[in-house]
Amino acid sequence: MIEFSRFSYAYPTSTAPVLRDIEVAIPEGQVCGLVGAGGAGKSTLGYAAAGLIPHALGGDFTGRVTTAGRVVADTPLAEVVTEVGLVLQNPFNQISGAKYSVRAELAFGLENLGVARTEMVDRIDGMLERLQIAHLAERSPYELSGGQQQLVALAAVLVMKPRVLVLDEPTSQLDPAGSRLVFAALEELRGTGITVLLIEQKLEQLAEYADRVLVLAEGSVRLDGEPERVLADPRLPEWGVGTTRFTDAARRAAELGRWPAGRDLPVTLPTAVAGFTEALGETR
Repeated sequence: MIEFSRFSYAYPTSTAPVLRDIEVAIPEGQVCGLVGAGGAGKSTLGYAAAGLIPHALGGDFTGRVTTAGRVVADTPLAEVVTEVGLVLQNPFNQISGAKYSVRAELAFGLENLGVARTEMVDRIDGMLERLQIAHLAERSPYELSGGQQQLVALAAVLVMKPRVLVLDEPTSQLDPAGSRLVFAALEELRGTGITVLLIEQKLEQLAEYADRVLVLAEGSVRLDGEPERVLADPRLPEWGVGTTRFTDAARRAAELGRWPAGRDLPVTLPTAVAGFTEALGETR
């Protein structure tokens, strides 16, 4: 559903490629997490999948990006956006400025596609309830907090029913409760066939919700695999990526001889609990 074939890219003002020989295929329905240090090229990869590169941002590229069955460089951006939803890190950049209520903001894209009014109302009401923002429906998007605006931006994209969803750190401005709402919404997308590329720094949540994780460093993919393996890799700090608090705790326990020999380090709470429970049983 998203495929990068030997894709390299440099911005118009850049003297060196930001991305180098990316070779990645993300199948339909998969939630693929993307992590890396600042400047690693994460957002650039997302922009390429969503069509902003090369259509809106220009620059030089080699290779090919295919999204939802369309070669992005050969497809007008107006067609790409009917299949791909993009949620940016700063929600203020996604508020249309043309509408004066959250409900109208969610309707904006549907109106442009000519969706029937009854279907439009059903989609909007359902999305407001799903993200628990129905109480904001008649308020201006500009009166909301940054976290509330982010939920509105996500709702405005999801209500369009994209086949591919690119999320660029969608919880960066949300408190823990807001972050849980976003990840709960993503969980509900499972089984719908929507392909998700999720750029996220909250590794505990990523470990729980992603089917797969890519590690990007200096424009190249360094690791690619299941969250349990990738997010426990001891090389992550070398690439500017942190580790989950569960991994940190287990690694320290292992250094003290208090972690079961041969057991993988955990990246989620349940696997951490299981490991420490086993360790306690061994010491009794």
